[in-house]
Amino acid sequence: MAFAPEDPILERYFKGHKAAVSSVDFSPDAKRLASASWDTFLMLWDFKPQPKAFRYVGHKDVVTSVQFSPLGNLVASASRDRTVRLWIPDRKGKSSEFKAHTAPVRSVDFSCDGQFLATASEDKSIKIWNMYRQRFLYSLCRHTHWVCCAKFSADGRLIVSCSEDKTVKIWDTTNKLCINSFTDSEGFANFVSFNPSGTCIASAGSDHSVKLWDIRVNKLLQNYQVHSSGVNCLSFHPSGNYLITASTDGTLKILDLIEGRLIYTLQGHTGPVFAVSFSKGGQQFTSGGADAQILLWKTNFDELNYKDLLKKNTKRLHFDAPPHLLDIYPRTSHSHVRKLDSVEINPRLEVVNLQTSDPLVMDILSSEPSNLTGIPTANETPPDDSSPHFLNPSLAPSLSLSSTVRVEKKPEDKGDSSFTATNGQKNVPLAVTDALEHIMDQLSVLTQTISILEQRLTLTEDKLKDCLENQQKIFYREQRS
Repeated sequence: MAFAPEDPILERYFKGHKAAVSSVDFSPDAKRLASASWDTFLMLWDFKPQPKAFRYVGHKDVVTSVQFSPLGNLVASASRDRTVRLWIPDRKGKSSEFKAHTAPVRSVDFSCDGQFLATASEDKSIKIWNMYRQRFLYSLCRHTHWVCCAKFSADGRLIVSCSEDKTVKIWDTTNKLCINSFTDSEGFANFVSFNPSGTCIASAGSDHSVKLWDIRVNKLLQNYQVHSSGVNCLSFHPSGNYLITASTDGTLKILDLIEGRLIYTLQGHTGPVFAVSFSKGGQQFTSGGADAQILLWKTNFDELNYKDLLKKNTKRLHFDAPPHLLDIYPRTSHSHVRKLDSVEINPRLEVVNLQTSDPLVMDILSSEPSNLTGIPTANETPPDDSSPHFLNPSLAPSLSLSSTVRVEKKPEDKGDSSFTATNGQKNVPLAVTDALEHIMDQLSVLTQTISILEQRLTLTEDKLKDCLENQQKIFYREQRS
């Protein structure tokens, strides 16, 4: 099949993670890429002049989400180890860790001005953190099940969140209230995001659907059924005209939101695709999946001229027209079913002379700062009614945050790099220490649980005893009467 000039093409792919890639994000200048993985590592990929990769070691469990700050001077990462880390994305890899939640953290998101950070967790809450004052601000707690994702609007006034309680909620950051809630009876959303103008939200559904909601009139705008498995992630093109989706069915789908149709189906991953993201300018997008690979694509299709189409659609306000993003008052949802006329692109079969990258990987081993007043450590959780501080490494460069050991490895080196070096001696492998710490944490949780159960059992026994005594007294009274 001959490719048209506007077709997206796969430029290169990167290998470095040892397990599934769960999240990807471009730096603001689009010269670097951050990726998070089930292998507990965060990786930074430098594209030019010579591809390089930095593997940051710090989290003790699956890294679920990663994002660059708007200025690119910080990278935030979330993990199933219940912590959030803030990294300085350089060779030193200074970082600070704070226990943000009492359960695994599923997502992190910077506000567009970089002043705030939103974290979503399986403890059913969303928490907001101030980056400048370096402290916890408040929690949003209306979900009744795990919160999968939380994202700021472009102006920072709203937050959208999704949960396994089958709701998508809109929050006002000024009064800290839930101002709207969309309910889905068929499935729950794995991922949500605002479109660039902030008028719509898109959700990636476990029921294979991609839905767009107009928050101006609180109605379902478009409903795409184009995947054959659950949708895990999505990303708006900066123009707002396109949406790209990633699914467990192993494909990426590119949707034309103006015409309301599927235009491309991209194949390249050899398993479920968990992450996808456009660059800030939209010229590129990237994807990551269960095959532990990161694919870098050139967009191309965003060069189409939409001026005439925009003029045409602004006049589509009569009742019988199927609603699209440019309709001001949509009357009904516009459903889109899976079609066979989308352009199928499989780079493994059709792209010739594919540029591959297997760069040199440098390990950055980070240790936790200690004896720093006001910083929540891995063993303490800040209560919601307090204002604890955490350390923002970019705002306190004079403090010695972490010690690092850099180990350069060639790609063909198969040796184990999970050892830390101290005074020239080898210590216990990180994997073993992490496993032991995880076991200790679980034992501690079990101990606390048993203690609570014992207390409840004692209270139940006391209540039962009182009930029996009262019943006996009532019985005696009835006999006397």
